[in-house]
Amino acid sequence: MQTERPFVMTIAGFDPSGGAGILADCKTFEQLKVQGLGVCTAITIQTDSQCLSLEWQPLDKVTSAISILMEKYPVRAVKIGVVKDSEFLHEIMKTVKLHAPEAKIIWDPVLKSTSEFTFFDLNTIPDLKNVLNEIDLITPNYHEYQVLQKNILFDCENSCTVLIKGGHREYSLGTDILRIKGKEIPISPYHQDGVYHPKHGSGCVLSSVIAAQLARGEDMETACRKGKEYIEKFLMGTPGLLGFHS
Repeated sequence: MQTERPFVMTIAGFDPSGGAGILADCKTFEQLKVQGLGVCTAITIQTDSQCLSLEWQPLDKVTSAISILMEKYPVRAVKIGVVKDSEFLHEIMKTVKLHAPEAKIIWDPVLKSTSEFTFFDLNTIPDLKNVLNEIDLITPNYHEYQVLQKNILFDCENSCTVLIKGGHREYSLGTDILRIKGKEIPISPYHQDGVYHPKHGSGCVLSSVIAAQLARGEDMETACRKGKEYIEKFLMGTPGLLGFHS
C-alpha cells in the first residue's frame, strides 16, 4: 500500500459531465496530492447546465462499499455529497464512524441543483439535527443555509462547524462565513478584482479541497482558507460552466 499520500474518500453522485460529484472530487484530490477513493450514492444523467435523471444506489450497497474500502485503507478525511435523505446520511455516518472514527467528515449539503433539480428529501431536514453533531464541517451556500437554519435552527452549531459560501448573497458577495466554536470568521475573496465565471460543481470542488487539506494535517480555518484560494482560481480559469483544475 502506498504511504506517500493520505487517503481521502468521496461519497457522492456520479456526474457524467465530470464537473461535479465523484469525478470532480477525484480531479481535485489528484491536484492536491492526496489519494482519492470513491463510493457512488447516485447515478445521474446530466450536463454542465441540466440534470435530467437520478437513480439512487441502494443504501446497503453504499455502506458495504464504504466498509470494504475503509477496512483496507486508512482514510483520514471523508467528503459527502448528494444523499437521498437524512436516513441515508445517518447510515453513511454510522459506517464511517465505525471504521474510521478519527476521520474528518465534511458534508456538502446539495439540496437542489442550479437548474432546480431536487436531490435531498427536504421533508427529512428536521431529522438532521442529531446527525450534524457527528459532522466536522458542512458547506452550504447561502440559500441552503437559510433552508437548514429555518428547519433545524442550528442548535448544534457549537459542535458542528459551518462554512456558509457567499456566492449567492446580495451583500458581501463572495465573502464566505466560517462559524466555528461560537466565532464568526469572514473569509474574503483573495482576488477582489478578479473576473469570476459560474461553474458547475464548484461546491463539490471546494468541499473536496477542504477535505484534502484536513487529511494533510491543516486545521479547519486554514483548510477553509486554502479551499477559498483554490476555488477562486477554478472560477477565474475559463468562461464556460466546466472548470479546469490546474
